[in-house]
Amino acid sequence: MTTIEARTRSALAAAILGAALLTGCETQMPAQKLPDLTFAHLPPLALAVQRVEIDSRFAPTLRAPNVEHTFPVPPARALERWASQRLKPVGGSAPARFVILDASVTETKLSRDTSMRGYFTKQQSERYDAKVEAAIEINDVNRRAAANAIASRWTTVPEDASLQERERIKFDLIEGLMKDFDAEIEKNVRQHIANWVR
Repeated sequence: MTTIEARTRSALAAAILGAALLTGCETQMPAQKLPDLTFAHLPPLALAVQRVEIDSRFAPTLRAPNVEHTFPVPPARALERWASQRLKPVGGSAPARFVILDASVTETKLSRDTSMRGYFTKQQSERYDAKVEAAIEINDVNRRAAANAIASRWTTVPEDASLQERERIKFDLIEGLMKDFDAEIEKNVRQHIANWVR
C-alpha cells in the first residue's frame, strides 16, 4: 500500500467515524403537543330536527398549491367536529344536513429580498390562505330553510421558523378561522332557520 493510499484510507475512516459520532449525539426534538381544537365548551345550537347528517362535498386535491392535508387539524375535520359538537338535534319531523362546501388551504411561496438589507432582515417565506364554507339545510315536508357561512383567514411563516413553530402557526390559523366561522354561522342560523332553533 502506498503512502497516498494509506492517507486516503485514514481520512475516509476518520470521516466515517465522525459521521457516526455526530449521528449518535443527535438529539431528537420532543413532539409538540398542540391543544385539542374543540367546540364542546360552547353552548349547543339545539335544533328541532330528527338528526344531523354531515355531507362533505369538498374533495382535497392533495397537490400544490393546496396544502390543507398537511395541517395538524385540516379544516374539513375541524368543520366536522364543529357540527358534531355544536349542532344538537332535539326531535322533529325532518333531518338537518351540515354540508361542507369548502375547506381549503393554499400555500404561496413569497419572494425574498436578496439585497444586503434583506440578508439582515427576518423575512416571511410562505403565505397560507385558508377558507371554509358550509351550510345547514333543513328540508321539512312543507318548508325548506338553510343557513350558510363563509370564513377566510391568512397568515405568513418566517423563513427561520422551526418545524414545531410552523405546526403551531398552522394550528393557530385554523383555530382563528373556526372562531370566525362559528360566529358567522350562529348569526345566520338564528336569522334564517330561527323556526327550528330551540
